[in-house]
Amino acid sequence: MSTFGLRAISKGFGGNPILRSVTIEAEAGEFIALVGPSGCGKSTLLRIAAGLETADEGQVVIGERDATDLGPGERNVAMVFQSYALYPHLTAGQNIAVPLAMRELSALQRLPIIGSAMPGARGRAADIGRRVGEMAVSLKIDHLLDRKPGAMSGGQRQRVALARALVRRPDVFLMDEPLSNLDANLRVHARGEIVELHRRTGVPTLYVTHDQAEALSMADRVAVMIGGRVLQLASPQAIYDDPAHVEVARFVGSPRINLLPATLDPAGIARVGDVAILPVPGAAPGELVTIGVRPEHLVLREVGAEAIPARVGRLEYLGSEVLVFLDVEGLSDPCVAKVSPRQAASLRAGTALGLDVDPAHALVFDGDGARHPLPAVQPRRREPAHV
Repeated sequence: MSTFGLRAISKGFGGNPILRSVTIEAEAGEFIALVGPSGCGKSTLLRIAAGLETADEGQVVIGERDATDLGPGERNVAMVFQSYALYPHLTAGQNIAVPLAMRELSALQRLPIIGSAMPGARGRAADIGRRVGEMAVSLKIDHLLDRKPGAMSGGQRQRVALARALVRRPDVFLMDEPLSNLDANLRVHARGEIVELHRRTGVPTLYVTHDQAEALSMADRVAVMIGGRVLQLASPQAIYDDPAHVEVARFVGSPRINLLPATLDPAGIARVGDVAILPVPGAAPGELVTIGVRPEHLVLREVGAEAIPARVGRLEYLGSEVLVFLDVEGLSDPCVAKVSPRQAASLRAGTALGLDVDPAHALVFDGDGARHPLPAVQPRRREPAHV
């Protein structure tokens, strides 16, 4: 099995930098999801990997080959586009066979009438048909081989596009938001199918998406791209629990992480307003930092001197949990706490509360957005108040 690498890739258009020294290394059989907001450079990077764009700087490596100067047809990469890019006048079977026919049949052998009479054409065509049939069976679309794209559902067209990409046995599999045109239920089902397909083939995969749920649920590792840079490349759990930059923390997680501006007092204690939150060793007194806390780790308490004063704005019931949106003086965005229905039973819009941050689950970012290291802290053993 091959490996795949994008090394220090930079790209600009019209003097505007789009990609800034991006490096991603995929091991054999690894699934990497590239996630980030629209316009951050994800699709441009994928096109460079496929050979559809040329990098201004950097190197593309496939297996042991330097593929930087190779054309798309020489790289042996397979790409699935957001639109699936199926030929509407061809059947599913013919669409799947296209990359094999282009690679293994001559221009004359591909002609519809006289091609079959050319030497060797019949045997090669029979082999292509066999491989198309095997791939169709593996993706459970063998009953669709005689249908054209217009007669198939979105999910069926997506499977045909995957089959066309995989039938050529590529060294690298590139996907550009292949599920974005599917409805929510089908998208969840298709995630599992793609992951299972990847496990069977063992082909290194770079999967571009703006949907963090897809990235976290499907990938071995996730690369978070913001502003043309990969700010962090790590396991899904590390991306969520241990973000290296405030923009990674802000982008990953639904609902979003709570970010509280704080100031270091002379004793090195981070304070939100007058409320002491946690010590930040190594930080200078007066330094401005940002404290991040996930909604499930934001603790609601009764109003008191040891908690940040807040007021309930609204509640969102999600069945087994409730999201509590809280207005905090000085913050433009509400804080969000994730609690049980029992804890939320007595809450109403306008209820005054206190917010507490457990140091064991707090993330501290410096003024430049970089993560500030904190020593391990034992979680507080105080129970949330029955508010």
